[in-house]
Amino acid sequence: MNRRHFLRRCGAAGTSLLATSALLSGCIPTTAKRAGVQRSYLAPDTSFTSGACGLPPVHVAAEREIRTVVGLRPYRPSGFVVRMEQLGDTRVVHNYGHGGAGITLSWGTSKLAVDLGAPGHRGPVAVLGCGAVGLANAILLQEAGYEVTIYAKALPPETTSNIAGGQWFPAYLSDPAKRTPEFNAQLLAAADYAYRRYQIMVGPRYGVRWMRNYFLNHKAFNESGYIGTQSPLRAMMPEYRDLASGEHPFAGYEHVRQLDTPIIEPPVYLAAMLDEFRIAGGKVQVRELADRAAIIALPEKLVFNCTGLGAKGLFDDAELTPVKGQLTILLPQPEVQYAVAHGDLYMFPRSDGILLGGTHEEGNWSLAPDLERKREILAEHKAFFDAFRAC
Repeated sequence: MNRRHFLRRCGAAGTSLLATSALLSGCIPTTAKRAGVQRSYLAPDTSFTSGACGLPPVHVAAEREIRTVVGLRPYRPSGFVVRMEQLGDTRVVHNYGHGGAGITLSWGTSKLAVDLGAPGHRGPVAVLGCGAVGLANAILLQEAGYEVTIYAKALPPETTSNIAGGQWFPAYLSDPAKRTPEFNAQLLAAADYAYRRYQIMVGPRYGVRWMRNYFLNHKAFNESGYIGTQSPLRAMMPEYRDLASGEHPFAGYEHVRQLDTPIIEPPVYLAAMLDEFRIAGGKVQVRELADRAAIIALPEKLVFNCTGLGAKGLFDDAELTPVKGQLTILLPQPEVQYAVAHGDLYMFPRSDGILLGGTHEEGNWSLAPDLERKREILAEHKAFFDAFRAC
């Protein structure tokens, strides 16, 4: 079946796709395993009925580390760019600068970009970049009926998106002081579309599932922030509530807020997305475009720029800067099915391991792990989880 036709039929039928995912899990041989798969992919585990009591702590130890990775977030203080410019006879639509929210917003900003640049165009289309943003942009163009070629210097699993944690959250997106009303409107539209799109991708095929999140603070939350009661994204946070001190094991934290979000596993998700693109007839060329002249020379006269940090040199974006992020991954711990963030530290579990972060070093281009910071992160996480209390 033509995938575009299938998506048109199913795009608004999230529950049908979720039901299909549940049926597919019937291949698991035991009832217990089927229940585990359904709970993991269809909803967070809420078997702990009294707040967060009963959460299993993460076993943090240096000997459980399986890797430490570094990625560079493409950060712009004023936020991501979705706009169009003309280079000779080539129309370029920019879609980059997502900070730490590339996977989170990829579908949404790509929808904005396609709606901006595609109407009226006839002929093939090029997409620059094959990370989460480039793949989402390319697939949306295919769904709109275009023949698409991706040009990229790296493909999954070698993209920056593969290093991302994958939690659905607008992290390190922009400087609040530099956001404009126009950007805020774009952000809300992009987040809304991405949030709905991921809901019809829940299941093992794409590595998308729902997860319970706990945000901890020693002071009252900023209620106008992204997880605040006045957040423009508040409607995208089911199971949102504050927990009393007797409802959670987090010693020393007076303010605890829970909410559910999708989590996306990049190794699974990006491989599936690239497969989908190719199955639908998409072409991929592994090559780096060095300058604007190389873009103008492409046979496609509509080009979507999803190069992330690469846009700094390619399009002379002086505002675009790297924010170095470092993650240490521990052996998987299947009983841990929740995420937690406190201060600069955060943890969330994936099937390939427990992710511990984090760092955000603006202006640092180094891809080398900081071993001292890794030791500090491990020690701080160990102290946190060792302090879990009964409740």
